[in-house]
Amino acid sequence: MCGIIGYVGEKNLIKVLINGLKKLEYRGYDSSGVAILSGGKIFRHRAVGKILEMEKTLPRKFFSPVEKEKLKIGLAHTRWATHGRPSEENAHPHIDCGEQFVLVHNGIIENYLELKTKLKKHKFQSETDTEIIVHLVEEIYEKTRNVLESLNTVFKEVKGSYAIVLICVNEPGKIFFARKDSPLVLGIGNNENFVASDIPAMLEYTNKFIFLENGDYGFVTDREVKIYNLKNNIEQVRKEHKINWDPVMVERAGYKHFMLKEIYEQPLVVKENIVSRIFAEEINFKDEIKINDKKLKQIKKIFIIACGTSYHAGLVGKYFIEKFAKIPVEVDIASEFRYRDPLIEKDTLVIFISQSGETADTLASLSLVKEYKITTLGICNVIGSTLYREADSTIYTKCGPEIGVASTKAFTGQLVCLYLFGLYLAKIKSVVDKDEYKNLLTSLYKIPAFMEQILNDTNQIKILAKKYSQKHDFLFLGRGINYPIALEGALKLKEISYIHAEGYPAGEMKHGPIALIDKDMPVVVIATKGSLMEKIFSNLEEAKSRNAKIIALINKGSVTKNIDEKVLLPEVEEQFSPLVNVLPLQLLAYYAADILKRDVDQPRNLAKSVTVE
Repeated sequence: MCGIIGYVGEKNLIKVLINGLKKLEYRGYDSSGVAILSGGKIFRHRAVGKILEMEKTLPRKFFSPVEKEKLKIGLAHTRWATHGRPSEENAHPHIDCGEQFVLVHNGIIENYLELKTKLKKHKFQSETDTEIIVHLVEEIYEKTRNVLESLNTVFKEVKGSYAIVLICVNEPGKIFFARKDSPLVLGIGNNENFVASDIPAMLEYTNKFIFLENGDYGFVTDREVKIYNLKNNIEQVRKEHKINWDPVMVERAGYKHFMLKEIYEQPLVVKENIVSRIFAEEINFKDEIKINDKKLKQIKKIFIIACGTSYHAGLVGKYFIEKFAKIPVEVDIASEFRYRDPLIEKDTLVIFISQSGETADTLASLSLVKEYKITTLGICNVIGSTLYREADSTIYTKCGPEIGVASTKAFTGQLVCLYLFGLYLAKIKSVVDKDEYKNLLTSLYKIPAFMEQILNDTNQIKILAKKYSQKHDFLFLGRGINYPIALEGALKLKEISYIHAEGYPAGEMKHGPIALIDKDMPVVVIATKGSLMEKIFSNLEEAKSRNAKIIALINKGSVTKNIDEKVLLPEVEEQFSPLVNVLPLQLLAYYAADILKRDVDQPRNLAKSVTVE
């Protein structure tokens, strides 16, 4: 989950590396470091904490070589700790005993203790698994005197996941790289090239990218790209992708935090996904879904596999697809699915949801399903990512870069794609009435306007956040298609405010959670109009009778008895209400966290992309 940036070219090297790191800080912020190669020597600086701490303590020796020659090559890293506590010694980049190699790494080396015992003559300076790699390269290089050959041998010995970037003093114009189960992207420029763990680090300088595949290794110079693969060690040709993200999209654009900016971008995300796929009252996924209609008609069961917020989107998808496409849907957490023996029968479709397309457990589950020769569909936000490439078909969520660690617009992007796919499937299977299909499309068209209506006046949510932000526990309740929104509301609150919160189906309250309810526990109830509204109001009264403070999301004209705080929302088609109901819950979490002076965009212990198990 760490952030990596490497650069070779004529630009201001330190500026490129530091700016790139800042664009990647959502991936990890325990410590950071940079290394440059100049005059046949490696200059390295590291610091604990956020990138600003490392930047402001950069010693003058980093700049003095500029007087002798222009700096052209370097790498940098921001860390999310896995092996070893956050400290300067454990921060990347790591260097070998002879100071010939400097290396950064994202991933986990599973057999590092075993490898360490083989390197007894080497002096280790950290507790990390990463340092094993640089010493192993040094050991093998003594025999081969060839960096690529040494890397090839190293990766045959190493077990685990890695994205590695390395510089060698003996080959000063090259940045070496390797990738297995952790994302790594090449940025292609004019007389300059980049290597990074994610696109935003390079977006200011290029929109041309090559997404490395599992087993790829090689090097870049300022004018050359060489890629090989461990399967056959033959030079590979990888497709160059043009990503039309505006660099401004990774700036805050006047908002206090990225998360707030991304909350406000959600109506546009939903609108973009709708208008680009609905033509003349027909849903068309163009080149995205490559599964033919005959095969889709034969589907008898669907699995949805995801993690975290994407899992909650999958739960909403289950309610919708079962109702309209009439296919049973099972939703699984990827980290659980991959370690059991799932019973997957023929004529099953497995949908994988991941914002980054690089979530480790989700990709491992994809590999497992592919062994069954089962049809797969990805839903993700990054064209060219591993999920995008390896699923049989992929629906692109059109969100643009999401920088805030707590996912918001990626969630609504996933929801609208699931809705569209559910209706697309229902139409193909001829199980939805023509008028109902048309009415659902019409209702979906209206959703972005309702979302904007909520975001145009957030004062009520700010007041509630200020009033209840000192509480230590929250309970979120929902029913039916809004039960997953209760889960998502609770997750957002605990992620960024560090207030303990739990989401439950309201009908389960009497089966345990009701024991926790007292005057000090706010209960947030999603009570907008729908088929289960009377049931949810009954549950609300049960909570109120235990002296709970009730915060309810309701529509105009609803009963307000026993509600302490009401949040009035526009009335929408019940099936699409999650797109509207999630907004005040995201805002409640955001404002509570801001009032408590939490680090909203980079909450403690969390990173944006979980690319290690």
